[in-house]
Amino acid sequence: MGLEAENLRFKDYLVSLDSTSLDQMVFELEASISAKVDCTKCGNCCKSLMITVSEPEAENLAEVLNLERNNFDKQYLEKGMHGLMLINTIPCHFLAENKCTVYEHRFEGCREFPALHLPHFQKRLFTHFMHYQRCPIIFNVVEQLKDEMSFERDKD
Repeated sequence: MGLEAENLRFKDYLVSLDSTSLDQMVFELEASISAKVDCTKCGNCCKSLMITVSEPEAENLAEVLNLERNNFDKQYLEKGMHGLMLINTIPCHFLAENKCTVYEHRFEGCREFPALHLPHFQKRLFTHFMHYQRCPIIFNVVEQLKDEMSFERDKD
């Protein structure tokens, strides 16, 4: 069956669980695993995510970079539907040697990723499994969840 089928079964299983208990398990695993992962050795999120940018974030970073807002927008942003703004390149403009050059002023989507520390893990299963092979933190949290829950794995 393979890992993809196993993960589909696991997602279905996760939906059936108590969300508060599941969140607590994920919080604990995320804290333990994140402490062992050096994101600067990976940088996959910065190399592959489409990040949304809010008006206040754009204003703040334009000021930090000493750019007029319209120049900042032209250089770094793309306007999406309904006024949504996105970073206009992947990988991110601000990634250099796997490090964020604007780390202290990074966007909320960057700060929150992989969002395993946030409540309602079940509501973000699609996103977490979409990034399962991209992010070592997500990968290890999911795999350890399977182990802790004695989830029956597919045989190769």
